[in-house]
Amino acid sequence: MNSQQLYFYTVFMKKQLHPVKRRKLVILGTGGTIAGKAAHASDNIGYTAAQVGIDQLLAAIPALAASGLIISEQVSQIDSKDMSFDVWARLAARVRHFLADDDVQGIVITHGTDTLEETAFFLQLTCQPAKPVVLTCAMRPATALVPDGPQNVMDAVAVARHPEACGVVAVCAGTVHSAMDVQKVHPYRLDAFSSGDACPVGYVEEGKLRLLRNWPVPQAGIACEAIEKVATWPRVEIVMNYAGASALTVQALVDQGVRGLVVACTGNGTIHEDLQAGLLSAQAAGVRVVRSTRCPDGRILPLPGNTIADSQGLSPVKARIALMLDLITEDQRPSAAGQT
Repeated sequence: MNSQQLYFYTVFMKKQLHPVKRRKLVILGTGGTIAGKAAHASDNIGYTAAQVGIDQLLAAIPALAASGLIISEQVSQIDSKDMSFDVWARLAARVRHFLADDDVQGIVITHGTDTLEETAFFLQLTCQPAKPVVLTCAMRPATALVPDGPQNVMDAVAVARHPEACGVVAVCAGTVHSAMDVQKVHPYRLDAFSSGDACPVGYVEEGKLRLLRNWPVPQAGIACEAIEKVATWPRVEIVMNYAGASALTVQALVDQGVRGLVVACTGNGTIHEDLQAGLLSAQAAGVRVVRSTRCPDGRILPLPGNTIADSQGLSPVKARIALMLDLITEDQRPSAAGQT
């Protein structure tokens, strides 16, 4: 039995041994379009996000009453484009708190679409949940003539209630995406997310989950409680390769004390020679540098002699999170001189 099979077997046995527990469902609100308001019901884009509280949002979905005991909590109330490290740390702490409750079956998080993929990935790495943590959202505000938020919430609840569900996933337009793969790929279409060539985890069809592949498994990351100790998050920035890209941006970031750089490379990790020279200079000066790709599908296939590490298939924004967490782990590791 390999490690992944052992993990799923352990999760399955825990669920079998405690079938009457974990009946509560927790819904955490963070704001976003799903909680947005516009002046007119016909306006689906000229709205202000994060105006409706989580309790008011849930009260507008009568079908939730039949889904069992629900606990709701407002963790933040922001437009997800303004997501911050502080909100991430607070959200991770609340997720960790509820995951530790044996009576909680799963967690649903209402979130804006702009940075949903980043929050999902962050929670997967820091919380590594054996229970389901389901992020959901909306592409239309709560005041829309036909809002998509209520159905997305009901679909998310159906996933969180699934007896075998675990890990962090995102649910939008009836599609279930793994936190490791989900990306926003369209600016306004209701089905705005994709898992790329990894394919979705499954689909919610009339309240029932049709599973296509395994749930997300815990990844090597940093413990959630360690995040709570972080006073200053390491600065990691993303630079992009493009025609005529130069080392000037890299040099400016190094001068400002950046600790990590992720390169959104062209193709299979290719970088303009001038930009690469700047990156190698930064790397020699102690800045951590990682290559990702601008391409929405696929991953970098490394070549012998590559002088800059690749992101192991992570998109630029997720590679940035992984590098930040790695630097936090490095900062919290006892120095060789302090070890006994």
